Amino acid sequence: MNSELETFYALVEDIEMAMMTTRRDDGHLQSRPMANQKRAAGADLWFVTAEDTRKVVNLQADPHVNLAYYRDRDKSWVSVSGTAIVSRDRAKIHELYSPDWSFWFQKEGDARHGTADDPRIVLIGVNVHAATFLEVNKPRPVILFELVKGWITGDEPKLGETHELRSPHRSH
Repeated sequence: MNSELETFYALVEDIEMAMMTTRRDDGHLQSRPMANQKRAAGADLWFVTAEDTRKVVNLQADPHVNLAYYRDRDKSWVSVSGTAIVSRDRAKIHELYSPDWSFWFQKEGDARHGTADDPRIVLIGVNVHAATFLEVNKPRPVILFELVKGWITGDEPKLGETHELRSPHRSH
């Protein structure tokens, strides 16, 4: 499991962007791209957003999320189901802060805007309930061969190894 967990984190960190799916107040699902933040205690995965976004409202009503990652280069993918927390913890925001956040938090007359002290910044922490992912461990020419072979024969291409992680200490 430890090796699979390390493989999971390496893949997620390399892909960098997830499509985060939440449930809207009308019951329908909505996805949007979210950038991974560095790993830190308090959640398995961290994301940053603005306080006044629809996703924050969605998560406060229903914290269940799905994160989907995909890398076209080698067809690697990750699907994560979990529960999210919205955190306004200033110490955690300072810990995770990256200067590139200022791109998303433009200055609007407050000296704190774009900094770790920006009052608009909140974190979304996701605790993983389960994850399934494809670890592609073949060179690109072999991947292309497998894809063409599958297309010709109708058999599923063998691109890599599928892994499943389940968190035994989480019930949601």
